[in-house]
Amino acid sequence: MNRGYAALVLALPLVTGCVTVADFRKVQRDVIDLKRNAAKGGSGEPRERIADLAVRIDALEQENELLNGRLEVAEHRASEALREARAARQEGATGAVDSGAVAPGEGAEPGSEGAGDENAMLSEELASYKAARSLWSSSDWEACVDRLGEFLQTYPSSVYADDAAYWRADCYFQQGDYKKAILRFDDVVARYPNGNKAADALYREGEALLRLGPAYNTAARKAFERVLSEYPDSDRAVEAKQQIELL
Repeated sequence: MNRGYAALVLALPLVTGCVTVADFRKVQRDVIDLKRNAAKGGSGEPRERIADLAVRIDALEQENELLNGRLEVAEHRASEALREARAARQEGATGAVDSGAVAPGEGAEPGSEGAGDENAMLSEELASYKAARSLWSSSDWEACVDRLGEFLQTYPSSVYADDAAYWRADCYFQQGDYKKAILRFDDVVARYPNGNKAADALYREGEALLRLGPAYNTAARKAFERVLSEYPDSDRAVEAKQQIELL
């Protein structure tokens, strides 16, 4: 029974779809209710029932984490849409200037004040990423998870976003929280399929599955096979093939 629930949880990241805030809140309530029921069980509750509740709590908590990740994806897409709208508006304003029209407040030397502000923001963004990444280098996994999470919330459209998400997933792996690492590595592949960390994340997802024991070998094999099929020219493809041969 434990394996059945765990297999269900690990299969969830492979399923794409829309999730609402109401769905997320419902899972949270289900987790709370199950915990309350387990706490009320006492010594008179059959061991099988208590074990079943524990497995269901674990499954719902993993689903909770997954839904949270899907909400973050939705927020990221909304931020991307906003950024594109701003870029289109700026392009329209530039076209108006080229045609002879001058927007209110314009007339200063091009690229002076505005460019300075943009460069300052980019510098701050890079400094924030490096500071969070340095915590990984110093093996401060818990702090690294927090700082990289803050970076992703502050700069969801950053060019370093896929790297930040990857190293955050690796922090969970280094802590031994392999189930959460699997969810986060899968999230990197889902969000940034064309990023420079996609193949690495998919391979590391397979590694994390192997760490959970032989019961997850089939799921691990599928992850390694995806590396070969989706990223055949990546450095990880050779390693993935070796892992499949060992399995």
